[in-house]
Amino acid sequence: MTTVYQRAAHPRTTRGGGRPRPSPAGPLLALLWAGAAAVLALWWTDTRSVVGLAGWLTDAGRIAGLLCGYGCAVLVALMARVPLLERRVGSDRVARWHAMAGRYTICLLVAHVTLILFGYAAQDGTGIVHETLSVVFDYPDMLKATTGTVILFAVGITSARLARRRISHEFWYYVHLLTYAAVFLAFFHQLALGSDFVGDAAARAAWYALYLGTAGLVVWFRLLAPVRLNRRHRLRVESVHRESPGVFSIVIRGEHLDELDARAGQFFRWRFLADGMRWTSTPYSLSAPPRPDRMRITVKALGDHSAAVGMLRPGTRVWAEGPYGSLTADRSTASKALLIAGGVGITPLRALFETLPGRVTLLYRARTAEDLALGGELEDIARWRGARVLYALNAADGTRPRLTAESLRATVPDIAEHDVYLCGPPAMARDLYGELRAAGVPDRRIHHESFEL
Repeated sequence: MTTVYQRAAHPRTTRGGGRPRPSPAGPLLALLWAGAAAVLALWWTDTRSVVGLAGWLTDAGRIAGLLCGYGCAVLVALMARVPLLERRVGSDRVARWHAMAGRYTICLLVAHVTLILFGYAAQDGTGIVHETLSVVFDYPDMLKATTGTVILFAVGITSARLARRRISHEFWYYVHLLTYAAVFLAFFHQLALGSDFVGDAAARAAWYALYLGTAGLVVWFRLLAPVRLNRRHRLRVESVHRESPGVFSIVIRGEHLDELDARAGQFFRWRFLADGMRWTSTPYSLSAPPRPDRMRITVKALGDHSAAVGMLRPGTRVWAEGPYGSLTADRSTASKALLIAGGVGITPLRALFETLPGRVTLLYRARTAEDLALGGELEDIARWRGARVLYALNAADGTRPRLTAESLRATVPDIAEHDVYLCGPPAMARDLYGELRAAGVPDRRIHHESFEL
């Protein structure tokens, strides 16, 4: 089934191959590491000497604690869905930063707790169990900090790959949200017990500024901005269309959608206010260029939630957050592009296929011809803009065609001069990245977003 959309201005009238917008990823990473260096400098300037085993253990614990406190603020800031990060750096890259920062923070938390308790026990000449009970129940704000620590450990355990495979996304998501409570509970003991803050008004002010600034980002971008978006644009399901077996397109109508400045290749986080779905927010890419009154997503039934999307009724209210993602024409560096889609990964690339300037080739891999979602639209767009659509389908015996460096060069002889946009299963993307590099495509011209944490 083909859903009719107003086409964008003819892409051949738009100049391709311009200088892409520089990513702020490098400066932002430098800023984060500079912050960690500043935390170490705080300990250095506040420490006159370290004496004895107890002193070495305690000060090592102080360093780990300071870095852990800084890491908690960084973790929350990376969860705030700041547009500069989500749209310019890329949601997948920010997600990887967040996952890596989480692992560092949990390790620092373990080191802080262990070193401080053993250092205090050595200093007081007591056993570790007695010292632990004394610290937890007798020191100011330590009961709250202990509760926050337990929550952070729970978040870390449920975020491990092995655990993620065994629990539902919804359970993981809501446990993950407890990070906010954990950071809040642990904050106060840092100022009450941290020798680097006691008596140092400037250090306390800087720590308050770090945490209040981070809280401000969360309140604005995760609470107030989505409320404003949904009150302003009043999104509802207009229609649902079957595209191929298990694949449905959902047209969503709203008001003043041009104000969102959504781009082909981007996605929103969608929450459908229907029975059994209102508590789940799921990212789905736009499968057509957005219009001032409509947006469209295309969803494959891979689980209970995505299967329920195909059963939505017209008029269902929709809560959305976004747009997010950087898989857009802003990444383009050449006047020619190759789009490679696998399965439902066709959704963002279909939108790019219509709007990306220059000479475009689309290579679409699927199991069978029946599984080619949006195939009629792709053929129409190809005829309209003079582009090519190629298909890589399984053989009659189910054998998958291999996309190798040689076959890619045979299909697109000047592939090294192309920007390549990838969207498909993570394993497919990893394999194709290596083949594209072997085919001579520079790393800077391979564009891909992955949400495998």
